[in-house]
Amino acid sequence: MAEGFNTEDMLDMYLFENGQLLEQLQETVLEQKDADCFDEDSINEIFRTMHTIKGSSGIMMFDNITAVSHKLEDVFYFLRESHPDNVPHLELVDHVLEVEDFISSEMEKIRNGEAVDGDASRIIADLDKFLTKIKSGVDAGGAQAPPENVHEEPKQFYIAPVASSASRFYKIYITFLPETEMANVRAYKIVYALKEIAEDLLYSPEDILSDEKISEVILQEGFRVLLQAQSTEEEIRDLIGTGYYIKAVDVFECKAEEFLQGFDFGEAGAQIDLESSVEEIDARTQAGEAVETVEVKKAEQKKIAPGDFVIQSKEPGKQKKLAKDKPKGGKESFISVNISKMDQLMELIGELVISESVVLQSPDLKVPGLYLDNFNKAAAQLSKISTDLQNVIMSMRMVPLTNTFQKMNRIVFDVSRKLGKDIEFEMIGENTEVDKNIIEHISDPLMHIVRNAVDHGIETNEERAESGKPNKGKVTLSARTEAGKVWISVEDNGKGLDRAKILAKAKKQGLLEDGKPEDAYSDKEVYQFITLPGFSTNEQVTEYSGRGVGMDVVVQNLQAVGGALEIESKLGFGSTMSMKIPLTLAIIDGIVMETGTSSFVMETGVIKQFIRVKEEMMIHEPNGDEYIMIRGECYPVIRLGKWYGLTEYRESVEDGVMLILEVDDKRICLLVDRLIGEQEIVVKPIPSYIKKVKGLSGCTQLGDGSIALILDAGGLVE
Repeated sequence: MAEGFNTEDMLDMYLFENGQLLEQLQETVLEQKDADCFDEDSINEIFRTMHTIKGSSGIMMFDNITAVSHKLEDVFYFLRESHPDNVPHLELVDHVLEVEDFISSEMEKIRNGEAVDGDASRIIADLDKFLTKIKSGVDAGGAQAPPENVHEEPKQFYIAPVASSASRFYKIYITFLPETEMANVRAYKIVYALKEIAEDLLYSPEDILSDEKISEVILQEGFRVLLQAQSTEEEIRDLIGTGYYIKAVDVFECKAEEFLQGFDFGEAGAQIDLESSVEEIDARTQAGEAVETVEVKKAEQKKIAPGDFVIQSKEPGKQKKLAKDKPKGGKESFISVNISKMDQLMELIGELVISESVVLQSPDLKVPGLYLDNFNKAAAQLSKISTDLQNVIMSMRMVPLTNTFQKMNRIVFDVSRKLGKDIEFEMIGENTEVDKNIIEHISDPLMHIVRNAVDHGIETNEERAESGKPNKGKVTLSARTEAGKVWISVEDNGKGLDRAKILAKAKKQGLLEDGKPEDAYSDKEVYQFITLPGFSTNEQVTEYSGRGVGMDVVVQNLQAVGGALEIESKLGFGSTMSMKIPLTLAIIDGIVMETGTSSFVMETGVIKQFIRVKEEMMIHEPNGDEYIMIRGECYPVIRLGKWYGLTEYRESVEDGVMLILEVDDKRICLLVDRLIGEQEIVVKPIPSYIKKVKGLSGCTQLGDGSIALILDAGGLVE
């Protein structure tokens, strides 16, 4: 390999593409885990996935990944060709997932810069036994097994031609999408795949690995291959495969004489018609006249084939240009970007929003008598552009929860199999989109909650039968959005949480308040005990932690992104654990308000109304609680100044402004001194050295440089 070739880029591409393939593989397998067998499309898809991973791993010289993927490819090659009956489906599912786990773990080593030294010998031996077992069923039935799926590592790029009567000759023209990165490496992957069937193989350009500049040539002129093999066009297309970077694959079968002409796809002595239009050339072709084109022309072909071009006649003042028989259709294109660059861009957008506020709220603009009409128009245009820019950047960071939910599907499948429990897994709202950073923070907490639901939430089959429940337990994972938050809930129909048992354990550990009776604790307060460090009501420790063990880590991870955990349960009927997290960590629309000398921000979506109230509308309880009657409805009241122990705030409700907040069908009234206005807020986390305060979710910098605390409506409503 050339000294200047960038192997780091190759490695990044290998990890990205194979990571995508493994995710699709797991999703395909889990979708059909409860079926009797894999359908034909799934078998073909898994075969192609393993073949692609095998080829790319061979290029990168990861021999253990190549070997294990080739062995699983053997299994699905046999399934595809022989269609055997009575294949043990769940056993096959286990084998596929085991291979997926092995390759994923090896790829994780690659990401961490560790040696790729995993031992796949046991997995390969198990796959050999499984393949022998299903082959014996075919042999016993009298059916003929297909030829072996032999993979021979080629020793050189060029294979000497050994033509026979069965040999066929092809000219292949491959075009890549213009935004394709490292087209030379992708071309090499195609060559590597074709070498398995090739009797003779040539390609142009030749220096696809030693010269990185070849990528530009391939993108502009395409990649051409001459192939001699005993394979059909369909088999060749399967080997080349399709991907998001391949625009078209044109395969032309030709005679041996044409094959020997090499990459001269045209006829000898061909002339270029510079004056006639495409329509005139096409008309003469239909009339039987001789037409010469720049590229290869198939016999008796009336339409211009893919890759065939003519040159249009030159119009006055314009250059000549290549034309095809039909215009190029618009196609959506994609590009992969390092997430760290996205994070940096998001931070810069946040700083831009803060700087915009500083400019627009500058004290210099408040001088009496200034004529600011032009400035205000320009400021409005700037605000619109910055808002559009925020929306675009935030939409780029938003990704669906599908992959995260599919991982939970895998966990339920694995744990239920090991524990011998019959469990149905249901996903609702998996297409809900969340900020990518949020997903990274919730994956581990969600995994722990799901494991707990399967291990200690759902009873054993025998226990369910004794209690008269359906034999099959059920775990439901759901996601929904509401008021700028996403709710991710894990619900099980198991035995639920035992309030008395939790209280007894809390009392034993000295967690109960002195003088407060046990019946004064609400169910939510009792269930929150299990989130404390070291708290567990399980007497038997299992491989999968019981309810409460490690739940403090779940809560800490959620609090790091401004989220919270809510627990609901009914003894004997199951539990629901809900994670409430923000949709994004970036920028929100908020209302800035003041109480005393302190500034606060409330997210606009939870504020239903601003009202001025009279003192006679207030209801004062002996214990100090306050309520207010508004249009016949009674709402609890929180005085923000009193809530946080501030000084110099307005005590009279008639001097302040009442905000009606609504969260999860619950409403409260919040009394503040004054409203400042609406503003786009860049959310910043509260520093870790400050203790978690109920009702606060973050902080932000205002236009005048002061710091405002962001209120969490959910924390105030609870």
